[in-house]
Amino acid sequence: MTEDENPPTEEPIAERKPLGWVFWVFLVVFIFMVAGLTAPMVIRCPKKASQTQATSNLRQIGFALVEFESEYGSYPGDDTTKTVSEAFPDHGLDLSSKSSNALFRQLFAAGFTQSEQMFYAEVKGTKVPDGDISPGQVLKQGEVAYGYIAGLSSAGNPARPIAFCPIIPGTDRFDPKPFKGKAVFLRCDNSVASLNIDENGHAISGGTNILSPENPIWDGAAPDIRYPE
Repeated sequence: MTEDENPPTEEPIAERKPLGWVFWVFLVVFIFMVAGLTAPMVIRCPKKASQTQATSNLRQIGFALVEFESEYGSYPGDDTTKTVSEAFPDHGLDLSSKSSNALFRQLFAAGFTQSEQMFYAEVKGTKVPDGDISPGQVLKQGEVAYGYIAGLSSAGNPARPIAFCPIIPGTDRFDPKPFKGKAVFLRCDNSVASLNIDENGHAISGGTNILSPENPIWDGAAPDIRYPE
């Protein structure tokens, strides 16, 4: 065998330099960077989805309220409780309490909806409705997420809110956590809007707490707020 025919000798394994280590380090760093950037998005998405669901359900409530008003002259309130019961004496539903649940039950008693799902929103204290609309089971405690203003109709100021969440029961304040600092509203003109919640927990419209009698939309009269059971 000639000198030129001798095969080339391989570099001893012990003397080889690691290949591609810069690439692998870069890849690991890149993965951690991407994970850090996308984590807030993953956290925000459920909140955004929850707000979208709540808004969509408010629209469904709005459709039922419009039909109810067309029949009874106003949205469900204390003054329509007797009228609905006289028209449907066998409804068997509890319309007597002062909660938003009871006023929303008028929509079931009068036959304008058979779905509990549209009264749900993913907020504290609320559970997914079980769909049981038999007497004594419709919109039970925890199956309604929305506060409600009694005594309204579309003939009033169209900017007045009629249903909303996530209201803190017993107050005119909202929980900023479920919808990332937003509150959602169904207005008397059947439009749906979201408002910013300030540091005091108030939803602000025109620079003023939207549920305060000082807000011009109420003409000085305090709104009759009903809370979920």
